[in-house]
Amino acid sequence: MADRFFDNVMPDFTRETDTETQGDSLTKLLAMPYSSLSQQFKRSALDLKETIVMETWGFSGQNVKDFTLYSGTLGAALLLFKVHQMSKNANDLALCLQIVKACDAASRSSRDVTFICGRAGVCALGAAAAKVAGEAELLSYYLTQFRQIELPRDLPDELLYGRAGYLWACLFLNKHIGEETVPSATISEVVGEVIKGGRTMAKKGSSPLMYEWYGDKYWGAAHGLAGIMNVLMDVPLKPDEAEDVKGTLKYLIKNRFPCGNYAASEEDRRRDVLVHWCHGAPGIALTLTKAAKVFGDGDFLKAAADAAEVVWNRGLLKRVGICHGISGNAYVFLSLYRATSNTEYLYRAKAFACFLLDRAHELLSEGEMHGGDSPYSLFEGIGGMAYLFLDMVEPSQARFPGYEL
Repeated sequence: MADRFFDNVMPDFTRETDTETQGDSLTKLLAMPYSSLSQQFKRSALDLKETIVMETWGFSGQNVKDFTLYSGTLGAALLLFKVHQMSKNANDLALCLQIVKACDAASRSSRDVTFICGRAGVCALGAAAAKVAGEAELLSYYLTQFRQIELPRDLPDELLYGRAGYLWACLFLNKHIGEETVPSATISEVVGEVIKGGRTMAKKGSSPLMYEWYGDKYWGAAHGLAGIMNVLMDVPLKPDEAEDVKGTLKYLIKNRFPCGNYAASEEDRRRDVLVHWCHGAPGIALTLTKAAKVFGDGDFLKAAADAAEVVWNRGLLKRVGICHGISGNAYVFLSLYRATSNTEYLYRAKAFACFLLDRAHELLSEGEMHGGDSPYSLFEGIGGMAYLFLDMVEPSQARFPGYEL
């Protein structure tokens, strides 16, 4: 199992200091005053952005083969959108819109409807960027395109390819464009389908809600309970629906491994192996942290903290991305830092990010760390690392892309 992650030998806490620190380069980064360290994160993120844009856009002749946010060109557009939010550089926003335009053309025949892996992500990001750019006609175009998306009857309910992922795109639009951009009636209709499907699947089990993806009842963020509950907690729910969401999360906690980690699925409850956003403690910790706020229940925060311990001990993965890599696992600590203001969590996020800042390029070049099948992408590759570095500049505002609003 240890071949999945690096041993975490970083100290549990390092005090920041202006004086010269003894030790290796990582030790020195951990002791660096945050004001100086954040500028290093920013410079590295901007350098990575240039590389990512060149590799995914500049060298391709703007020929988009994979339009998705997950592994494709739209991830570069979201990164540019985030850079613009920080720098206000008009060139970044213009290039973002140019890339979205190409992704729009490439996605028109797609039947996938979600934010992370479907056409909804293209239209939603296009609309948000068009609004910021003050391009009213383009904004209207992307909103019209979004409203023309049809949900297939056989659509699953999970986040990457299902109703939850479409709902998240609706919520993204309402956040960036304005309330009722996607009408509450539309959202309620989709929520009703998600709840109905979950109750039907749960009839033979002890969880109030249950879902299936390709024959397996997953628990994690990408395809399972945690991801679906995460989105449902961002929409208005009827009292009985809210109780079902709460009860489903209690079911996960009750059936976790003693160490605080979670199985990938109902069918895989004996294997304590994965510590990823997609499967295991990291993605579920993000959902539990939100649940603590939504339901005002300290048990959820305690379970999230237990999961964070798993991430600290076993989450320094030999992968770089945010789906199943160090970059994504750092968001567990950022989320708990926002929820608790406990600087220990900020330190742990900083430690994971510093590990990447100091060692990722060398480990990738030596083959000691996996760069992902799509090495410049947002969810698998260094795009996620760049996104994390930008969030480390203002950690109180950090949000896991495509998961935290």
